[in-house]
Amino acid sequence: MTREEILEAAAQIFSQKGFHAASMQDIAEAVHLQKASLYHHVTSKQEILLALLDRALDLLIERMECVIGASLPPEEKLRQAMLVYLETLLEHRDLAAVLLLEFRSLEPELAARHMPQRDRFEGLWKELIREGMKNGDFRFPDPGLATRSVLGAMNWTIIWYRNDGPLAPDSIAGHFTDLFLNGLLSRKG
Repeated sequence: MTREEILEAAAQIFSQKGFHAASMQDIAEAVHLQKASLYHHVTSKQEILLALLDRALDLLIERMECVIGASLPPEEKLRQAMLVYLETLLEHRDLAAVLLLEFRSLEPELAARHMPQRDRFEGLWKELIREGMKNGDFRFPDPGLATRSVLGAMNWTIIWYRNDGPLAPDSIAGHFTDLFLNGLLSRKG
């Protein structure tokens, strides 16, 4: 039994039951360990939650940094960032659900350790939007609000998206990008 397998099982359980309803016994059973044996790999449910949150952000930051570093115009970077973000959320749905829905379950001292990584991720999006503003491609007075709006719209996809639904993730990301870049108003004449 590896720590990796324990974290994967925990992500699935936290995603299905919620952090507070999940127990260490649930996790132990999922990986075919006695509860006492589980404690040889992890010290607490809080430690598991922090590890999952860090893992999710590490993955997202790594993928986002590839987009930010690309030699593309800001509009194309935004398209790529939204696609990468949405694909990552849907590819790692359990982990994404823990990141987006359970981060508030962290105890204050662990939350303080987690927040710089979360701020770093959000900062990458703000950087992208500021770049577009500096180039004159984007106009919006508050990069932070724009970032939270973009992420907020995409975050809920993990709740309503169905693999057998009418739209693939790349199509959804394209529609989201068009909505944020062009808005809802038609451009007549």
